[in-house]
Parts: sequence; structure tokens; C-alpha cells
Amino acid sequence: VSGRPPRWIPKVADAAALNGYAVCANGAVLYEIGTDSVLSVRGLDPMLLHDVVDALESVLDGVSFAAERVGATAHEADVRQFVTEPGYRNPWDDAEGHTQARAELLGHTAVKLLASKANMTSDEMAMVAAEVLGDAVDITFSTGDGLIEVSARGTTKAAGLSEVADRLNIAPDDIISFGDMPNDVEMLRWSGHGVAMANGHPEVLAVADEVTATNSEDGVAQVLERWF
Repeated sequence: VSGRPPRWIPKVADAAALNGYAVCANGAVLYEIGTDSVLSVRGLDPMLLHDVVDALESVLDGVSFAAERVGATAHEADVRQFVTEPGYRNPWDDAEGHTQARAELLGHTAVKLLASKANMTSDEMAMVAAEVLGDAVDITFSTGDGLIEVSARGTTKAAGLSEVADRLNIAPDDIISFGDMPNDVEMLRWSGHGVAMANGHPEVLAVADEVTATNSEDGVAQVLERWF
């Protein structure tokens, strides 16, 4: 279960010899690794994208946008999967993505809209965004560096994991999940046992059934060793 899109999954899956399902983009996409197939998508249509951008611009001066899209496979050549508008501030400072005019960026269904703003924390952005967007969409973030992620209403890692659990006939009580940022909160609440990393966001620490060691201290492994 990841906030990352399907295009990031095959490399990780190959390195770790993983197969089966991957819940991607904070629950917006269910991807089957073995068949390289996108099975389901929860998307933001162009009309909603325009409404969200207009609302965010009214309260976040200087905000810039990017959109995450998917095709039928992880690397479908006909789909520009990550697009940014000119001047988009990428907190990770990499060269990923195709630059497009805003009209083009908002003209196609997206699984995630990213809003970035300098000199503001993600917590601050999320609070302001919630005031103007309400429950029309889901707002979350996975970094504190001035970036929020907007998804279709009801799109969470918990919703995506629930879809996988239904397919595999596994009850929530039999699932353990790990997280460290607000995009993990609903999943930790939904799972039978939710574990927060010690270096996690306060919202995550508050809902967890257990707090393990930090990411750098192999906190996940320390918990899993109790069962495996």
C-alpha cells in the first residue's frame, strides 16, 4: 500500500520479488503486479479538477499544480502519467514529469492532484485547503515540505486495502499496517493492528495501536519478527 503511482511499483516489486496486488496513489489505484494491469481507478474528472484548482488558488497565493494519471498498465506509452504546469515546485527537486499548460494538465482525469507552495508547511496547506474544499474531495500529504495531495472523495489507503481484503477474503482484524504520515491514518484505523513509526506525524501516533522504532531503526522489521 503506497502513496506512489503504479509506474513506481515494478522496480520495487522486482527488487523485493513481490507479486500480487499493489494499492497505489493513496488508494486511488489498484494494480496487479504479476499481470501489469490497472484493475480499478478512483479519479478526479476535469470539471472537479478545475473547481479544486480555483478554490485552492483563492486561498493559497503562488500555489502550483501537478497531476498524476494512469493508463491500463504501469508504463503505458500513450499516457503522460505525471504532468506539471510551468513553474511547478517539486519538493523532491527531481526532473520527473512532463510540463504542460494548466488547461492541458486539468483536461484529463487524474488519480491525484498535487498542490505545492513554498514557505508553507503541508499541515498549514491542508488546513487552509479543507476550509474551501470541505468534503468534496480527500486531502492528505506524505511530506511536510509544502505539498498536499488531493484525491476523489472517499479515496484513502484504507479504501484501497479494503478492496484487496475483499478480493482475498481477509478480515480487517487479520491485517497489520504500518505508517508514518497523515495519508496512513485511515488505514491504521481500519486495520486490525495499526503500527506507527516512532518518527511519524503526530496524527499517526495518535491513532496507532502500537508505536515501533523509527524508519532508520528497522521499526517495521522489529514488529514483523514477532510473527515471522
